Amino acid sequence: MNDPMKITLDAYQVVEKVVKPGGNSGRVYVPREWIDRRVKIVLMEPASER
Repeated sequence: MNDPMKITLDAYQVVEKVVKPGGNSGRVYVPREWIDRRVKIVLMEPASER
């Protein structure tokens, strides 16, 4: 599951951020205009790296 993969997406906007702690999970804030829109979150580095 930690092997890199190639992903191709047709998208309208990209925001790159670092996930921050949020209770018992991680949290990423996106622009308010994205509320009620479909998004995909892509992990850009192996999870076991830290």
